[in-house]
Amino acid sequence: QGAVKRQALYACSTCTPPGGEPAGICLACSYECHGTHRLFELYTKRNFRCDCGNSKFKNLKCKLLPEKGKVNSGNKYNDNFYGLYCTCKRPYPDPEDEIPDEMIQCIVCEDWFHGRHLGAVPPDSGDFHEMVCQACMNHCHFLWAYASQLAVPALTKVNSLEDEGIVLKVEENEQQKKEIESGVEHQETKEEKQMEQFNEPSTSSGSACPEVKQTFFLSFTKSEEPVCKLKELQSKQFLKKDTATFWPSNWRSKLCTCEDCLKMYSELEVQFLTDECDTVLAYENKGTSDQETERRDPLMDTLNSMNRVQQVELICEYNDLKTELTDYLRRFADEGTVVKREDIQHFFEEFQSRKRRRTNRMQYYCS
Repeated sequence: QGAVKRQALYACSTCTPPGGEPAGICLACSYECHGTHRLFELYTKRNFRCDCGNSKFKNLKCKLLPEKGKVNSGNKYNDNFYGLYCTCKRPYPDPEDEIPDEMIQCIVCEDWFHGRHLGAVPPDSGDFHEMVCQACMNHCHFLWAYASQLAVPALTKVNSLEDEGIVLKVEENEQQKKEIESGVEHQETKEEKQMEQFNEPSTSSGSACPEVKQTFFLSFTKSEEPVCKLKELQSKQFLKKDTATFWPSNWRSKLCTCEDCLKMYSELEVQFLTDECDTVLAYENKGTSDQETERRDPLMDTLNSMNRVQQVELICEYNDLKTELTDYLRRFADEGTVVKREDIQHFFEEFQSRKRRRTNRMQYYCS
Protein backbone atom coordinates (compact mmCIF):
# COMPACT_ATOMS: atom_id res chain seq x y z
CA GLN A 1 0.00 0.00 0.00
CA GLY A 2 2.99 2.31 0.09
CA ALA A 3 3.31 4.76 2.99
CA VAL A 4 0.26 4.20 5.20
CA LYS A 5 -1.25 7.34 6.68
CA ARG A 6 -1.12 5.90 10.23
CA GLN A 7 -0.48 2.35 11.38
CA ALA A 8 0.78 0.32 14.31
CA LEU A 9 4.49 -0.52 13.94
CA TYR A 10 7.03 -2.83 15.55
CA ALA A 11 10.82 -3.07 15.58
CA CYS A 12 12.66 -6.40 15.54
CA SER A 13 15.81 -6.44 17.66
CA THR A 14 16.55 -9.96 16.39
CA CYS A 15 16.88 -8.81 12.76
CA THR A 16 18.01 -5.21 13.33
CA PRO A 17 19.93 -5.06 16.63
CA PRO A 18 21.28 -1.81 18.16
CA GLY A 19 24.14 -0.49 16.08
CA GLY A 20 22.51 -1.44 12.80
CA GLU A 21 20.15 0.56 10.63
CA PRO A 22 16.75 1.33 12.20
CA ALA A 23 13.76 -0.43 10.63
CA GLY A 24 10.05 -0.77 11.28
CA ILE A 25 7.64 -3.57 10.41
CA CYS A 26 3.85 -3.62 10.14
CA LEU A 27 1.48 -5.69 12.27
CA ALA A 28 0.97 -8.36 9.59
CA CYS A 29 4.73 -8.92 9.18
CA SER A 30 5.18 -9.07 12.96
CA TYR A 31 2.97 -12.21 12.88
CA GLU A 32 3.94 -13.73 9.55
CA CYS A 33 7.67 -13.02 9.27
CA HIS A 34 8.88 -12.34 12.84
CA GLY A 35 6.67 -14.58 14.97
CA THR A 36 9.53 -16.10 16.99
CA HIS A 37 11.70 -12.96 17.12
CA ARG A 38 12.18 -10.39 19.87
CA LEU A 39 9.90 -7.47 19.02
CA PHE A 40 8.97 -4.25 20.77
CA GLU A 41 5.97 -2.11 20.02
CA LEU A 42 6.34 1.37 18.55
CA TYR A 43 2.60 2.13 18.72
CA THR A 44 1.49 4.26 15.77
CA LYS A 45 3.56 6.25 13.28
CA ARG A 46 2.39 8.34 10.35
CA ASN A 47 3.32 8.02 6.66
CA PHE A 48 5.41 4.88 7.14
CA ARG A 49 6.04 1.96 4.79
CA CYS A 50 6.94 -1.47 6.17
CA ASP A 51 10.68 -2.26 5.93
CA CYS A 52 10.36 -6.02 6.38
CA GLY A 53 12.65 -7.89 3.98
CA ASN A 54 14.35 -4.87 2.42
CA SER A 55 18.09 -4.14 2.47
CA LYS A 56 18.05 -3.48 6.23
CA PHE A 57 17.26 -7.17 6.82
CA LYS A 58 20.32 -9.15 5.73
CA ASN A 59 19.02 -12.71 6.03
CA LEU A 60 15.25 -12.34 5.83
CA LYS A 61 12.74 -12.06 2.99
CA CYS A 62 9.23 -10.84 3.56
CA LYS A 63 6.75 -13.73 3.25
CA LEU A 64 3.86 -11.45 2.37
CA LEU A 65 5.61 -9.36 -0.30
CA PRO A 66 9.03 -10.83 -1.25
CA GLU A 67 9.83 -8.23 -3.92
CA LYS A 68 10.45 -4.89 -2.20
CA GLY A 69 12.51 -1.79 -2.79
CA LYS A 70 15.88 -1.66 -1.05
CA VAL A 71 14.99 1.29 1.18
CA ASN A 72 11.95 3.41 2.04
CA SER A 73 13.36 6.90 1.69
CA GLY A 74 10.13 8.53 2.92
CA ASN A 75 10.25 6.81 6.33
CA LYS A 76 11.38 8.79 9.38
CA TYR A 77 13.23 7.09 12.22
CA ASN A 78 14.24 8.01 15.76
CA ASP A 79 15.56 6.32 18.91
CA ASN A 80 12.20 4.58 19.38
CA PHE A 81 13.30 2.04 16.75
CA TYR A 82 16.05 0.94 19.15
CA GLY A 83 13.65 0.77 22.10
CA LEU A 84 14.74 4.14 23.58
CA TYR A 85 12.38 6.99 24.42
CA CYS A 86 12.17 10.52 25.81
CA THR A 87 14.99 13.03 26.25
CA CYS A 88 16.55 10.62 28.77
CA LYS A 89 16.93 7.93 26.06
CA ARG A 90 15.77 5.10 28.30
CA PRO A 91 13.79 1.95 27.47
CA TYR A 92 10.15 1.49 28.46
CA PRO A 93 9.46 -0.11 30.80
CA ASP A 94 12.74 0.85 32.45
CA PRO A 95 13.91 -1.73 35.03
CA GLU A 96 16.20 0.88 36.65
CA ASP A 97 13.52 3.57 36.98
CA GLU A 98 11.68 3.30 40.29
CA ILE A 99 9.56 6.43 39.75
CA PRO A 100 6.06 5.65 38.42
CA ASP A 101 5.52 8.02 35.52
CA GLU A 102 3.13 7.99 32.58
CA MET A 103 4.62 8.43 29.11
CA ILE A 104 2.96 10.76 26.58
CA GLN A 105 3.50 10.85 22.82
CA CYS A 106 4.30 14.10 21.01
CA ILE A 107 2.01 14.47 18.01
CA VAL A 108 4.72 16.18 15.92
CA CYS A 109 7.90 14.08 16.34
CA GLU A 110 5.93 11.06 17.65
CA ASP A 111 8.53 10.30 20.33
CA TRP A 112 7.33 9.32 23.82
CA PHE A 113 8.21 11.35 26.92
CA HIS A 114 8.06 10.89 30.67
CA GLY A 115 5.66 13.37 32.23
CA ARG A 116 8.45 14.71 34.47
CA HIS A 117 10.68 15.47 31.46
CA LEU A 118 8.30 17.81 29.65
CA GLY A 119 9.19 21.01 31.48
CA ALA A 120 5.59 21.37 32.68
CA VAL A 121 3.23 19.34 34.84
CA PRO A 122 0.81 17.47 32.53
CA PRO A 123 -2.88 18.21 33.18
CA ASP A 124 -5.22 15.38 34.09
CA SER A 125 -5.38 12.94 31.19
CA GLY A 126 -9.03 13.75 30.58
CA ASP A 127 -8.34 17.47 30.16
CA PHE A 128 -6.20 17.25 27.01
CA HIS A 129 -5.99 15.08 23.90
CA GLU A 130 -2.61 15.87 22.34
CA MET A 131 0.84 17.07 23.43
CA VAL A 132 3.63 18.92 21.62
CA CYS A 133 7.06 18.47 23.23
CA GLN A 134 9.55 21.24 24.03
CA ALA A 135 11.74 20.65 20.97
CA CYS A 136 8.76 20.61 18.61
CA MET A 137 7.35 23.80 20.15
CA ASN A 138 10.65 25.48 19.30
CA HIS A 139 10.44 24.01 15.81
CA CYS A 140 6.78 25.00 15.37
CA HIS A 141 7.21 28.45 16.92
CA PHE A 142 3.88 29.69 15.51
CA LEU A 143 2.02 27.43 17.97
CA TRP A 144 2.85 29.77 20.88
CA ALA A 145 0.39 32.33 19.53
CA TYR A 146 -2.37 29.69 19.48
CA ALA A 147 -1.37 28.40 22.92
CA SER A 148 -2.51 31.67 24.49
CA GLN A 149 -6.09 30.72 23.67
CA LEU A 150 -6.17 26.99 23.01
CA ALA A 151 -3.58 25.27 25.22
CA VAL A 152 -4.55 23.40 28.40
CA PRO A 153 -4.10 25.27 30.65
CA ALA A 154 -4.17 28.49 28.58
CA LEU A 155 -0.85 30.36 28.67
CA THR A 156 -2.23 33.82 29.45
CA LYS A 157 -1.52 34.59 33.11
CA VAL A 158 1.94 35.84 34.04
CA ASN A 159 3.18 35.93 37.62
CA SER A 160 6.86 36.52 37.07
CA LEU A 161 8.89 37.03 33.93
CA GLU A 162 11.76 34.97 35.35
CA ASP A 163 9.51 32.09 36.42
CA GLU A 164 6.99 32.06 33.61
CA GLY A 165 9.01 32.92 30.52
CA ILE A 166 8.97 35.79 28.05
CA VAL A 167 5.89 37.89 27.37
CA LEU A 168 5.69 39.24 23.83
CA LYS A 169 3.78 42.39 22.80
CA VAL A 170 3.09 43.79 26.30
CA GLU A 171 3.07 47.52 25.59
CA GLU A 172 -0.72 47.81 25.84
CA ASN A 173 -2.23 49.71 28.75
CA GLU A 174 -5.01 48.37 30.95
CA GLN A 175 -7.75 49.76 28.73
CA GLN A 176 -6.20 48.09 25.68
CA LYS A 177 -5.98 44.80 27.55
CA LYS A 178 -9.69 44.98 28.36
CA GLU A 179 -10.44 45.66 24.71
CA ILE A 180 -8.30 42.67 23.67
CA GLU A 181 -10.03 40.37 26.17
CA SER A 182 -13.42 41.62 24.97
CA GLY A 183 -12.39 41.11 21.37
CA VAL A 184 -11.15 37.58 22.07
CA GLU A 185 -14.46 36.66 23.72
CA HIS A 186 -16.39 38.14 20.80
CA GLN A 187 -14.17 36.32 18.29
CA GLU A 188 -14.54 32.99 20.12
CA THR A 189 -18.35 33.37 20.17
CA LYS A 190 -18.31 34.16 16.45
CA GLU A 191 -16.07 31.15 15.75
CA GLU A 192 -18.34 28.80 17.69
CA LYS A 193 -21.36 29.91 15.66
CA GLN A 194 -19.40 29.52 12.43
CA MET A 195 -18.17 26.09 13.48
CA GLU A 196 -21.77 24.93 14.05
CA GLN A 197 -22.69 26.21 10.61
CA PHE A 198 -19.71 25.08 8.55
CA ASN A 199 -17.90 22.27 10.37
CA GLU A 200 -18.84 18.61 10.14
CA PRO A 201 -19.01 16.36 13.25
CA SER A 202 -15.64 15.84 14.98
CA THR A 203 -13.71 12.57 15.15
CA SER A 204 -14.23 12.37 18.90
CA SER A 205 -17.79 11.19 18.22
CA GLY A 206 -16.51 8.39 15.99
CA SER A 207 -17.73 9.96 12.74
CA ALA A 208 -15.76 10.61 9.58
CA CYS A 209 -13.00 13.20 9.74
CA PRO A 210 -14.21 16.68 8.85
CA GLU A 211 -12.70 18.55 5.97
CA VAL A 212 -10.95 21.77 6.83
CA LYS A 213 -13.20 24.70 5.94
CA GLN A 214 -11.13 27.71 4.99
CA THR A 215 -14.10 30.05 5.47
CA PHE A 216 -14.07 29.28 9.19
CA PHE A 217 -10.52 30.45 9.75
CA LEU A 218 -10.56 33.75 7.95
CA SER A 219 -11.91 37.01 9.23
CA PHE A 220 -12.70 39.76 6.72
CA THR A 221 -12.18 43.47 6.52
CA LYS A 222 -14.72 45.89 5.08
CA SER A 223 -13.22 45.32 1.65
CA GLU A 224 -13.68 41.54 2.08
CA GLU A 225 -9.93 40.90 1.96
CA PRO A 226 -8.86 37.81 3.94
CA VAL A 227 -6.76 38.38 7.05
CA CYS A 228 -4.46 35.70 8.48
CA LYS A 229 -5.79 34.45 11.81
CA LEU A 230 -2.25 33.70 12.99
CA LYS A 231 -1.14 37.29 12.39
CA GLU A 232 -4.13 38.53 14.37
CA LEU A 233 -3.09 36.37 17.33
CA GLN A 234 0.56 37.37 17.02
CA SER A 235 -0.43 41.04 17.20
CA LYS A 236 -1.75 40.46 20.74
CA GLN A 237 0.14 39.48 23.86
CA PHE A 238 1.06 35.86 24.31
CA LEU A 239 3.42 33.85 26.46
CA LYS A 240 6.37 31.83 25.19
CA LYS A 241 7.90 29.23 27.52
CA ASP A 242 10.50 26.51 27.21
CA THR A 243 8.01 23.72 27.94
CA ALA A 244 5.78 21.21 26.26
CA THR A 245 2.18 22.24 25.60
CA PHE A 246 -1.08 20.33 25.93
CA TRP A 247 -4.05 20.71 23.59
CA PRO A 248 -7.79 19.89 23.72
CA SER A 249 -9.75 17.95 21.14
CA ASN A 250 -10.46 19.67 17.81
CA TRP A 251 -7.80 22.33 18.37
CA ARG A 252 -6.36 21.58 14.94
CA SER A 253 -9.55 22.83 13.30
CA LYS A 254 -8.78 26.32 14.64
CA LEU A 255 -5.40 26.65 12.91
CA CYS A 256 -5.28 29.18 10.10
CA THR A 257 -5.30 27.75 6.58
CA CYS A 258 -4.55 30.88 4.58
CA GLU A 259 -2.04 30.63 1.75
CA ASP A 260 0.87 31.97 3.81
CA CYS A 261 0.19 29.59 6.70
CA LEU A 262 -0.14 26.57 4.44
CA LYS A 263 3.22 27.47 2.90
CA MET A 264 4.73 27.75 6.39
CA TYR A 265 3.35 24.33 7.39
CA SER A 266 4.90 22.84 4.26
CA GLU A 267 8.30 24.41 4.95
CA LEU A 268 8.22 23.10 8.54
CA GLU A 269 6.96 19.68 7.30
CA VAL A 270 3.94 19.76 9.61
CA GLN A 271 1.13 19.86 7.04
CA PHE A 272 -0.57 17.06 8.98
CA LEU A 273 -1.48 19.49 11.77
CA THR A 274 -4.48 20.70 9.75
CA ASP A 275 -5.70 17.13 9.19
CA GLU A 276 -7.96 15.87 11.96
CA CYS A 277 -7.85 12.37 10.46
CA ASP A 278 -4.15 12.33 11.40
CA THR A 279 -4.90 12.18 15.13
CA VAL A 280 -4.45 8.99 17.16
CA LEU A 281 -8.04 9.47 18.35
CA ALA A 282 -9.31 9.31 14.75
CA TYR A 283 -7.17 6.18 14.18
CA GLU A 284 -8.61 4.51 17.29
CA ASN A 285 -12.18 5.48 16.36
CA LYS A 286 -11.70 3.97 12.91
CA GLY A 287 -10.39 0.76 14.47
CA THR A 288 -13.41 0.58 16.78
CA SER A 289 -15.76 1.16 13.85
CA ASP A 290 -14.05 -1.57 11.79
CA GLN A 291 -14.33 -4.03 14.69
CA GLU A 292 -18.04 -3.30 15.06
CA THR A 293 -18.50 -3.92 11.33
CA GLU A 294 -16.65 -7.25 11.59
CA ARG A 295 -18.83 -8.31 14.55
CA ARG A 296 -22.08 -7.68 12.63
CA ASP A 297 -24.03 -10.82 11.70
CA PRO A 298 -24.14 -11.12 7.89
CA LEU A 299 -27.38 -13.11 8.16
CA MET A 300 -29.11 -10.27 10.00
CA ASP A 301 -27.81 -7.75 7.44
CA THR A 302 -29.28 -9.89 4.66
CA LEU A 303 -32.62 -10.26 6.45
CA ASN A 304 -32.92 -6.50 6.91
CA SER A 305 -32.73 -6.04 3.13
CA MET A 306 -35.65 -8.45 2.43
CA ASN A 307 -39.42 -8.29 2.62
CA ARG A 308 -41.41 -10.37 5.08
CA VAL A 309 -41.99 -13.41 2.81
CA GLN A 310 -38.32 -13.56 1.81
CA GLN A 311 -37.27 -13.32 5.45
CA VAL A 312 -39.43 -16.33 6.43
CA GLU A 313 -38.14 -18.38 3.49
CA LEU A 314 -34.50 -17.58 4.30
CA ILE A 315 -34.92 -18.44 7.98
CA CYS A 316 -36.53 -21.79 7.11
CA GLU A 317 -33.73 -22.61 4.66
CA TYR A 318 -31.10 -21.61 7.20
CA ASN A 319 -32.63 -23.81 9.92
CA ASP A 320 -32.85 -26.79 7.53
CA LEU A 321 -29.18 -26.36 6.57
CA LYS A 322 -28.11 -26.01 10.20
CA THR A 323 -30.01 -29.14 11.30
CA GLU A 324 -28.85 -31.37 8.44
CA LEU A 325 -25.22 -30.20 8.65
CA THR A 326 -25.12 -30.78 12.41
CA ASP A 327 -26.52 -34.33 12.02
CA TYR A 328 -24.06 -35.04 9.19
CA LEU A 329 -21.01 -33.89 11.16
CA ARG A 330 -22.12 -35.72 14.31
CA ARG A 331 -21.56 -39.04 12.52
CA PHE A 332 -17.91 -38.16 12.01
CA ALA A 333 -17.56 -37.17 15.67
CA ASP A 334 -19.16 -40.43 16.85
CA GLU A 335 -16.89 -42.51 14.60
CA GLY A 336 -13.78 -40.42 15.44
CA THR A 337 -12.98 -39.83 11.77
CA VAL A 338 -11.59 -36.67 10.12
CA VAL A 339 -13.90 -34.50 8.02
CA LYS A 340 -12.34 -34.05 4.58
CA ARG A 341 -13.00 -31.51 1.87
CA GLU A 342 -14.75 -34.07 -0.33
CA ASP A 343 -17.08 -34.96 2.58
CA ILE A 344 -18.26 -31.35 2.83
CA GLN A 345 -18.60 -31.12 -0.94
CA HIS A 346 -20.67 -34.30 -0.96
CA PHE A 347 -22.96 -32.96 1.78
CA PHE A 348 -23.79 -29.79 -0.11
CA GLU A 349 -24.40 -31.66 -3.35
CA GLU A 350 -26.88 -33.92 -1.54
CA PHE A 351 -28.45 -30.94 0.24
CA GLN A 352 -29.03 -29.10 -3.03
CA SER A 353 -30.43 -32.26 -4.62
CA ARG A 354 -32.96 -32.74 -1.77
CA LYS A 355 -33.92 -29.08 -2.02
CA ARG A 356 -34.64 -29.39 -5.75
CA ARG A 357 -36.79 -32.49 -5.19
CA ARG A 358 -38.81 -30.64 -2.52
CA THR A 359 -39.29 -27.67 -4.82
CA ASN A 360 -40.38 -29.81 -7.78
CA ARG A 361 -43.09 -31.54 -5.68
CA MET A 362 -44.68 -28.17 -4.77
CA GLN A 363 -47.92 -27.29 -6.58
CA TYR A 364 -49.08 -23.74 -7.14
CA TYR A 365 -52.71 -22.76 -7.78
CA CYS A 366 -54.20 -19.50 -9.05
CA SER A 367 -57.41 -18.27 -7.46
